[in-house]
Amino acid sequence: MTTSTVLFDVPGPRARRRQRLGTVIGGLVVLALIGLAVWRLGANGQLQPERWAVLFDANTGVPQAFGTALVNTLKVAAVGMVAATVLGALLAVGRLSDHRWVRVPITLVIEFFRAVPLLILILFCLLYLPVIGLRVGAFGALALGLTLYNMAVLAEIFRAGILSVDRGQREAAFALGMRKSQVMTLVLLPQAVRRMLPVLIAQLVVLLKDSSLGFIVGYFELLRQARSLVEFFAFKFGDRYTFQIYVAAGLIYIIVNVLLSSLARYVERRTRRNTKVTGTAEVELPADVQMGGGGGAVPAV
Repeated sequence: MTTSTVLFDVPGPRARRRQRLGTVIGGLVVLALIGLAVWRLGANGQLQPERWAVLFDANTGVPQAFGTALVNTLKVAAVGMVAATVLGALLAVGRLSDHRWVRVPITLVIEFFRAVPLLILILFCLLYLPVIGLRVGAFGALALGLTLYNMAVLAEIFRAGILSVDRGQREAAFALGMRKSQVMTLVLLPQAVRRMLPVLIAQLVVLLKDSSLGFIVGYFELLRQARSLVEFFAFKFGDRYTFQIYVAAGLIYIIVNVLLSSLARYVERRTRRNTKVTGTAEVELPADVQMGGGGGAVPAV
């Protein structure tokens, strides 16, 4: 049984008219701003076809450079996603342990890596690890930094999904004689997957975009490659192609993120048809988990 709380009065006829009027005015303002931007770009010559043709001319090397950069971006993002997801799941299970000697150190690890800025982690991996004998290049530093930061964030996402499952189901599973591992894998996780999937995919999209920090350590991902192309063409033609190159890099990021979000929606639709998941009610995640607050142990998990 689910209940809903009304936080505001249902708008009446006048309020609905004002809302529609505000929507129309807001839409017209946005269209006016877009039109102004397009007009300014046209006045500056940025919309000339020959300026955009450089992005598709194989003789310039731009398509090949962007293709290589896209592969590099997806490669480091894939490594970070897989490693962070696996480690995050393990950390979440550890933080939910009823053994204090397991729970407390893992909680400290999670809170530490959530608190440290990602850029500092990447620079630490690149500059300090070689000092202690662990040599990592730009790829390793970026992948390791993304993994360390996102595993802590994903650990809280996994913990939130598990805690959102009704406690009665956990108790019923133990009453049937199931072991801890069986309760987690057969009862809790299948129901938690649907609830944590949207925010999980959202965090993976953030990870993909954060791969642009490879620009700082010299890893040739999309942003670094775009900057290199701008410098190359600026030496010959000035800033003639700067806008077009950066727009192309931005559009590639948008397309990749839209595809990843579409995949998330597809997986979510599949889980809705899964009999192990569809029986669960939509329950809001615990407030302390949403805000990243500390959580106590969950006995017998």
